[in-house]
Amino acid sequence: MMQPSLGIDGDGEWLGGKSPQWSERRARLEELIVTLRIADELAAGKYLITSGELAELMDVHASAVTSRGEEWTWRNWQISRVRRESNQILWQLERIDVAKEQSSELPPT
Repeated sequence: MMQPSLGIDGDGEWLGGKSPQWSERRARLEELIVTLRIADELAAGKYLITSGELAELMDVHASAVTSRGEEWTWRNWQISRVRRESNQILWQLERIDVAKEQSSELPPT
C-alpha cells in the first residue's frame, strides 16, 4: 500500500478534493466558455469587429487573423472579412450548424 505523500492518499487521490492541476484546467475551461459565449453574442448581433479584437478573441497575433484570407472557419464560426474602414479591417462571425454540416458529409445509407 502506498504511503500518503505530498497531499495524495493511498489511492492516488488529492487529499483536499480535486488536484491543483484540476483547478487550473477548470479555470482555463471556464475562460474558454466565456470566449465561446462572446463569439456567439457577436455572431447573433451581427456585430463587426476589428482584426485586433478578433485576434484577442481567438488568442492569436493580429497578423494570424489578417493572413488567413477573406473567409475561413474558426471553431463553430464562419469568419468573413466584411470591409475596410479607414485603416481597420472589419470581420463578421456567423455561427455554423455543425450537426447539419456533419450529416451532409455522411455517405448515403
